Amino acid sequence: MIIINLDVMMAKRKIGLNDLASKINITQANLSILKNGKGKAVRLSTLNRLCRELECQPGDILEYKYIEGEGDDNYDE
Repeated sequence: MIIINLDVMMAKRKIGLNDLASKINITQANLSILKNGKGKAVRLSTLNRLCRELECQPGDILEYKYIEGEGDDNYDE
Protein backbone atom coordinates (compact mmCIF):
# COMPACT_ATOMS: atom_id res chain seq x y z
CA MET A 1 0.00 0.00 0.00
CA ILE A 2 1.30 3.46 -0.87
CA ILE A 3 0.70 6.08 1.80
CA ILE A 4 0.72 9.78 0.90
CA ASN A 5 2.34 11.91 3.60
CA LEU A 6 1.79 15.21 1.83
CA ASP A 7 -0.21 16.63 4.75
CA VAL A 8 2.72 15.91 7.09
CA MET A 9 5.21 17.66 4.82
CA MET A 10 2.88 20.63 4.38
CA ALA A 11 2.56 20.95 8.16
CA LYS A 12 6.35 20.72 8.60
CA ARG A 13 6.85 23.47 6.02
CA LYS A 14 3.91 25.51 7.37
CA ILE A 15 2.26 25.89 3.99
CA GLY A 16 -1.45 25.72 3.28
CA LEU A 17 -3.28 23.95 0.51
CA ASN A 18 -4.18 27.10 -1.41
CA ASP A 19 -0.66 28.51 -1.25
CA LEU A 20 1.00 25.25 -2.30
CA ALA A 21 -1.47 24.66 -5.13
CA SER A 22 -0.75 28.11 -6.47
CA LYS A 23 3.03 27.67 -6.23
CA ILE A 24 3.12 24.33 -8.06
CA ASN A 25 0.44 25.23 -10.60
CA ILE A 26 -2.15 22.59 -9.73
CA THR A 27 -5.81 23.04 -8.86
CA GLN A 28 -6.72 23.11 -5.19
CA ALA A 29 -9.17 20.27 -5.81
CA ASN A 30 -6.49 18.01 -7.33
CA LEU A 31 -3.99 18.82 -4.60
CA SER A 32 -6.63 18.08 -1.98
CA ILE A 33 -7.34 14.69 -3.56
CA LEU A 34 -3.64 13.89 -3.48
CA LYS A 35 -3.20 15.20 0.07
CA ASN A 36 -6.10 13.10 1.35
CA GLY A 37 -4.77 9.92 -0.26
CA LYS A 38 -7.75 9.63 -2.61
CA GLY A 39 -5.76 9.88 -5.85
CA LYS A 40 -5.01 6.87 -8.01
CA ALA A 41 -1.83 8.31 -9.53
CA VAL A 42 0.58 11.21 -9.36
CA ARG A 43 2.50 12.57 -12.33
CA LEU A 44 6.25 12.66 -11.90
CA SER A 45 6.20 16.30 -12.96
CA THR A 46 3.78 17.06 -10.09
CA LEU A 47 5.93 15.09 -7.65
CA ASN A 48 8.95 17.03 -8.90
CA ARG A 49 7.25 20.38 -8.27
CA LEU A 50 6.07 19.25 -4.83
CA CYS A 51 9.58 18.19 -3.84
CA ARG A 52 11.07 21.41 -5.15
CA GLU A 53 8.57 23.60 -3.31
CA LEU A 54 8.59 21.60 -0.06
CA GLU A 55 12.36 21.07 -0.23
CA CYS A 56 12.08 17.34 0.31
CA GLN A 57 12.64 13.98 -1.33
CA PRO A 58 9.92 11.83 -2.94
CA GLY A 59 10.26 9.39 -0.03
CA ASP A 60 9.23 12.16 2.33
CA ILE A 61 5.88 12.33 0.54
CA LEU A 62 5.35 8.71 -0.57
CA GLU A 63 5.69 5.71 1.73
CA TYR A 64 5.26 2.01 1.01
CA LYS A 65 3.73 -0.17 3.71
CA TYR A 66 3.11 -3.88 3.32
CA ILE A 67 -0.28 -4.94 4.63
CA GLU A 68 -0.85 -8.65 5.15
CA GLY A 69 -3.72 -9.96 3.08
CA GLU A 70 -3.87 -6.97 0.78
CA GLY A 71 -4.36 -8.71 -2.57
CA ASP A 72 -1.04 -9.02 -4.35
CA ASP A 73 -2.95 -9.93 -7.50
CA ASN A 74 -4.96 -6.69 -7.48
CA TYR A 75 -2.36 -4.78 -9.47
CA ASP A 76 -3.68 -2.52 -12.19
CA GLU A 77 -1.52 -3.34 -15.16
